[in-house]
Amino acid sequence: MSSNYRNFRNSVPWLIILLEAAFIILFYVFGLGSDASQSVISYPAFQDVSHMVIFGFGFFLTFLKRYKFSSTGFNLLIIVLGVQCSVLTEVVLAFFLQSRIEDDLKRITKAVVSMTAVVISTGAVLGKTNPVQLILMTVVEVLVFRLSRWINTIFLQVPDNISMMHVHLFGAYFGLAVSSRFSEPSPRSEKNASTPKSHLLSMLGTLFLWVFWPSFNSVLAADSKSKAIYNTYFALAVSAVTAFVLSVLTTKDGKFRMSHIHSAVLAGGVAVGYAAHSIEYPWIAMILGLLASVITILGSYCLQRCVNATLKIHDSSGVHFTFGLPAVLGAVAQVILLVIKNWTNLTSLGFFAMIHIGAFCFTISVALVTGFITGLILNLKLFKTVPVSKYFEDQIYWEFPHLAVGF
Repeated sequence: MSSNYRNFRNSVPWLIILLEAAFIILFYVFGLGSDASQSVISYPAFQDVSHMVIFGFGFFLTFLKRYKFSSTGFNLLIIVLGVQCSVLTEVVLAFFLQSRIEDDLKRITKAVVSMTAVVISTGAVLGKTNPVQLILMTVVEVLVFRLSRWINTIFLQVPDNISMMHVHLFGAYFGLAVSSRFSEPSPRSEKNASTPKSHLLSMLGTLFLWVFWPSFNSVLAADSKSKAIYNTYFALAVSAVTAFVLSVLTTKDGKFRMSHIHSAVLAGGVAVGYAAHSIEYPWIAMILGLLASVITILGSYCLQRCVNATLKIHDSSGVHFTFGLPAVLGAVAQVILLVIKNWTNLTSLGFFAMIHIGAFCFTISVALVTGFITGLILNLKLFKTVPVSKYFEDQIYWEFPHLAVGF
């Protein structure tokens, strides 16, 4: 069986060793050590975000019936490599800009949060990339996302916690741009499908994400952390309720569809992320959650049947309507709420509104351009692109001693 599949022994281990050696040397050169100072972030909050990214997204992407090992395994691999790369990027940037280096716990928390962009992008190309391509995509995306955030905070004066919430926008559109450069699978592909077991595992990941999302939206908030948790919970609650309602209304036989619940229950958390710390009344967050869930479910029909088919983009996990569109809604809602809150100060209101609009438009543009270029690079023959016939296949990478049973 092994002779029918590519052997990555000559590429994957050496790439990982090379990267890890570079990380160790750079950690030594820049004198990174433990910091005894009091952190503004508690360890339980960091733990929640870490659980969300590793457990939540790890299982969230296991919906393909023959790609469960790779979904969870490669998710862990790119996260642990990406967090190290992200921490080093922060330190190197602070060193050259002569800016203050944050405490250790906040630094690593921001690194884990930024990895959400990479994991979302991975969802767009799920099953179509090999480990070498995933690792290279991770490194490029971490660096470009940090550069995008730096431009937003320095030149557009966007608060750091708001610029970090662009993580959903950046991840979704970077992943879509990368995916546009990969061949589309056959619509009748037997492997590009789910089973009740894979749906259940994926729903387990959704539950992890749902439970920990309030911590994700509040962990980097400069103030009003409790308000961010409160608003995020109600946005998630309403998006979950709306998902169940719309699922029944939009299916032909009037039954719940697990794929709807799987994606739309998280939409409220994505949409409210920008303004969770500043929303004064929970009913505003609830309306955002409702609209986000509607956009997600209706977008899943329109995008898959119209836009993606026209542009020939195969979005493996539906990251566009699960994360991209709710994030756009959240960014627009933040601008509207800013205008309403400061409508008496007309002299500076237009300026601040344009700054925030420019920030998320800039983020999407950078994600699309750099994602497209990254996709072109990853499809070079050097990186042994997976043939379409081997898409969504665990057997290329993992050992299966008993292939005939339960696979």
